[in-house]
Amino acid sequence: MATEHIIKSYDEELRRLNNTITQMGGLGESQLAAAIEAVMKRDSELAARVVEGDARVDQLEHEVDGLVVRLLALRQPMARDLREILAALRIASDLERICDYAANVAKRSIVLNQSPPVKPVYTLPRMVRLAQALTKDVLDAYVARDADKALVVWARDEELDEMYSSLFRELLTYMMEDPRNITASTHLLFMAKNVERIGDHATNIAETVYFLVNGTPLTQVRPKGDDSTQAIIPPRVGGGSEPA
Repeated sequence: MATEHIIKSYDEELRRLNNTITQMGGLGESQLAAAIEAVMKRDSELAARVVEGDARVDQLEHEVDGLVVRLLALRQPMARDLREILAALRIASDLERICDYAANVAKRSIVLNQSPPVKPVYTLPRMVRLAQALTKDVLDAYVARDADKALVVWARDEELDEMYSSLFRELLTYMMEDPRNITASTHLLFMAKNVERIGDHATNIAETVYFLVNGTPLTQVRPKGDDSTQAIIPPRVGGGSEPA
């Protein structure tokens, strides 16, 4: 009878750990959606709520940390159970960072709202929609323990990198055309980089899910499509002088 009680409580603790991860994931998705809505609608109040909401995600990560410590100390898990617990710890860290980046986008949007609208801002939602899809799909893969679905997310991060590189070039050109665009475009560049990093953390989660299911790490080289560090903007036609 005592053994049955121990096993039941162990299962309940593992279930609570998984549920907390799922809750963090849901908050991450909603935070990102609200952040880009704040950008598009120039809604500083909504952006402020996104920033405030980050504290709840931090709280959930602390709960995961506490559950993991308890499980490791009291249950001494092995094999699959140990992978479940360590995976939850790693995924919680990635989800916390995803929410941090969503909050960063919201913070920048508040500053951006003090300037006139900038045309390239409408390119950013495409990146966010893909980042949202990657985050949702990798969390679904975690819930279903589906390594194949996680691998699809892992491969698609390259699309997000390519979008970032394209937006990077667009914004640099926009700044060169008119120096008055520099401040707003710089904020957009930082926001786009935050979204690109969200994709990286979704990819981290995909690798963790693969390890959780198969018991071995993913050894393939992670595909990357971000070549913004090598971007070269050609000089403007018709003169060698820098824009005033």
